[in-house]
Amino acid sequence: MRIAIFGAHNVGKTTLAEELLEHLPGYTLEIEPYYQLEFSGYEFSDTPNAEDFVEQFNYSVNLISQSGDDVIFDRCVIDILAYLHIIDPARNIQNLFQKAQEIVDEIDLFVFVSIEEPDLIPYYQTNLPKLREQVNNLLYDWIDDFGIKVIKVSGTLSNRRDQVFAKISS
Repeated sequence: MRIAIFGAHNVGKTTLAEELLEHLPGYTLEIEPYYQLEFSGYEFSDTPNAEDFVEQFNYSVNLISQSGDDVIFDRCVIDILAYLHIIDPARNIQNLFQKAQEIVDEIDLFVFVSIEEPDLIPYYQTNLPKLREQVNNLLYDWIDDFGIKVIKVSGTLSNRRDQVFAKISS
């Protein structure tokens, strides 16, 4: 099974991905494309820009298309594309959106980690809080646009893990 965990930054995606990995023998974890690109020598700008997100998007497409079974993706094309759209709203993303729609068919389970109400991270402690909120809201809108089945997890880490396991075993 291929599991994609997506959402805005600072919502607990990586923590959940690592927790799932610990409890799913034989699975591998594909860390965020940002970090994979950074490890391979790609130099990101100091502030998020559109070209950096296009690079991450393309990298994510390749990760998904080349992966085998039993993989957990920390981020995927959907949330990366949402960041691109918020950062550069004038950019025509139709081709990327279509590419994302095609590649999401290769994912078996989408897990949306959203900003909770009340937010678990105080506004002043969040990096780029306005961007975080905008991406979160856009992802809610896009779930229907992509036509994907998503589970939205919330609560403690163990609650989130159990929600994913309940979906996997159903």
